[in-house]
Amino acid sequence: MSTQELISVRMETHQESYTDDQIIEMFLSICSRSQYTIRNYKLAIDRFRKFISFKPLTAVTWQEIEVYKIGLMRGFCSPQKKPLSSATVASFIAPLRSLYRWGSDPNIGLFSLNPTSCVRLPAIAINSKHHYLTKEEVGRLLNHLRTQNLRDYLIALTFVLTGLRVSELARIEWDHFIKDASGSSILLLVPDGKGGKQRTIKLPQLLWEHYQKYAQMQKYKGENQRLFDLSARQIERIIQKASIQCNLGKNLTPHWLRHTNATLALLNGATLQQVQENLGHSHINTTQRYLHTVEQMKKAAPDFVHEGLNEYL
Repeated sequence: MSTQELISVRMETHQESYTDDQIIEMFLSICSRSQYTIRNYKLAIDRFRKFISFKPLTAVTWQEIEVYKIGLMRGFCSPQKKPLSSATVASFIAPLRSLYRWGSDPNIGLFSLNPTSCVRLPAIAINSKHHYLTKEEVGRLLNHLRTQNLRDYLIALTFVLTGLRVSELARIEWDHFIKDASGSSILLLVPDGKGGKQRTIKLPQLLWEHYQKYAQMQKYKGENQRLFDLSARQIERIIQKASIQCNLGKNLTPHWLRHTNATLALLNGATLQQVQENLGHSHINTTQRYLHTVEQMKKAAPDFVHEGLNEYL
């Protein structure tokens, strides 16, 4: 029996040994991602299985996945029967690609073929380049929230100063704060960021002092107590409501404040690597888009032309 035939027999044995539900559970268990991501992966996979009428995963073809992708883009297969954005479609297809890429690995051998290998994700336009607040707008937002209550003020201040994601902020616990090796600074441990990655963020002293005041008001009860006893959605509503009350004229979200953090950091001298590590970006290319925004704020080509022609203007 040839090597290829042995591999085929082994794959067939694996395929007969596990149900689709078991395969999916194994895949999700080794994802090493946050619980939020695992939940979304499971929902995306379940949605596709329903589309194919729960046909065995081993029998799925690339045409079926392509038809599903097109259906999402045109609205035929979307939950609301409306065309979905490229980013949303990508979030539905990416888990399928990860599942089949994992299962078709020769060391795993659950799928003989990867039907997603020729399925391309739709191009996602970077439309967040200008999703930031100016320094004056940040001031208006913080001043308004300072008059409301300390909790809401601290939520906005934390976003602006640390660049946390809303899901990360919602999960902060008091025992996530640790001292650095010198004992002079406080670090925030983010144990379960995007993709399950862990990182630490140095807290500005002012922010830590505010946290200590808040702890006295909150009556700290011990380990595993969250800093803000709110869901991510509740935090989003606080920021959106404050934006309306401040008349910012922008559809402000917590992610806008994350963009603001990155933009202001680069504008005031932080390096790309510092911003990348602080935000938890896997790739420097993701961080570089903020650099483009910052460069536009500095001296641009029209400014040089203006200076050269100034005596005639």
